[in-house]
Amino acid sequence: MAKRKKKYRIVTPSESENLGLIRDFVGRLAHRAGFNEDHVNKIQVAVDEACTNVVQHAYPNGPAGPIDVEVVCNSEKFQIAISDKGVGFHPETLEKPNMVDYLNEFKKGGLGIHLIQTLMDEVSFRIHPRKKNTVFMTKYINREETPEELKRQAIVLEKTRKLR
Repeated sequence: MAKRKKKYRIVTPSESENLGLIRDFVGRLAHRAGFNEDHVNKIQVAVDEACTNVVQHAYPNGPAGPIDVEVVCNSEKFQIAISDKGVGFHPETLEKPNMVDYLNEFKKGGLGIHLIQTLMDEVSFRIHPRKKNTVFMTKYINREETPEELKRQAIVLEKTRKLR
């Protein structure tokens, strides 16, 4: 039996006042897909981090360009694609942060990609600067997270809350 996909999309200017609108949009869809409140929160945090990166970095020398958020879901998975037409970046050059050193030095920022990768089941990037840059995130609907994953997620969420 084929799994019926449902597709939703929102496009907004990449301005911080639109982050709440995007969080609400994705959160409502995640609830509708069957995620519990804990998973909805994790999805919203990951989406917020990705969109904040667009707001802060994608369009440095001009007016805010668009953030395009597309959600595709079926009975097995919830996929989010966040795209912009900004300057892009090279995700392969990012080092995984040492959380102990990071927190001991009271650094701010720089954890967004690590946080996204910790909270979501799959994350990938397609970068074409000034054309289309996309982060793809997937959360499986009926997947049980391991105790180790839950522990890592709790630590990262708690530490990032303290830094904000």
